[in-house]
Amino acid sequence: MAEEACLWIIRVWARIARIARPLLRSDAFARLNRWFTISLTLFASFLGRSVSAQSIFFQDDFAGNLGPGWTWRREHREAWRITPRGLEIQIEPGNMWGPANDAKNILLHPLPGKRDLELEISVRFEHRPTEQYEQTDLVWYYDDSHMVKIGEELVDGKLSVVMGREEKDRTRTLAIVPLKTEAVELRLISRLDRIRGEYRPAGETAWKKAGECDLPMPASKVVPQISIQTYQGPAHAVHWATISDFLITEK
Repeated sequence: MAEEACLWIIRVWARIARIARPLLRSDAFARLNRWFTISLTLFASFLGRSVSAQSIFFQDDFAGNLGPGWTWRREHREAWRITPRGLEIQIEPGNMWGPANDAKNILLHPLPGKRDLELEISVRFEHRPTEQYEQTDLVWYYDDSHMVKIGEELVDGKLSVVMGREEKDRTRTLAIVPLKTEAVELRLISRLDRIRGEYRPAGETAWKKAGECDLPMPASKVVPQISIQTYQGPAHAVHWATISDFLITEK
């Protein structure tokens, strides 16, 4: 309960920061952000859980620009933008599931380097797909051929949470769960060589398990990153996915 309360506060702050950052001078926003970090630490101590600025490895509310550390793979600059709602990426044709590996605007961010850490990565997605397998994914990423994804995807006409694993471009679907809302929070929880995917539809408070698997192992020692991916979009229409409340925490 303490952990859920702290993470809830972090997500509320992300929404407040998205509104406040464009309205305040940079020094004023920095003071406000410092006040939040101190308040969160005191609140966590009161609840009996040690949550500090160090346990939040990275947070991005996509207010005004991308946070530090992000890099693009096959960037298409005209197909992504920052809005008051967060980061928006156009879902273009292309694919990352299997050997095609040609999707554009693959967004990457580094993870903490210590292998024995338990990491939790969460994000909020919202989009309205119309094409079979059109999707927006949160991905534990080694390279284009080795990854684990959990995402919001249209499968056989049904909006679904889909989790899958890919190794040497060979794919395995772990879960397809129908989704009743267009907005959903997703998270990956990783420890050593195992990873679990969970989801929380908009308006709900409890996380639900989608699937779990071992991590794929590339032949070379590639350092994993976290990735946001959108692909299998229509060629005849423009669809945008909204990404917000991105958070990496160390447990």
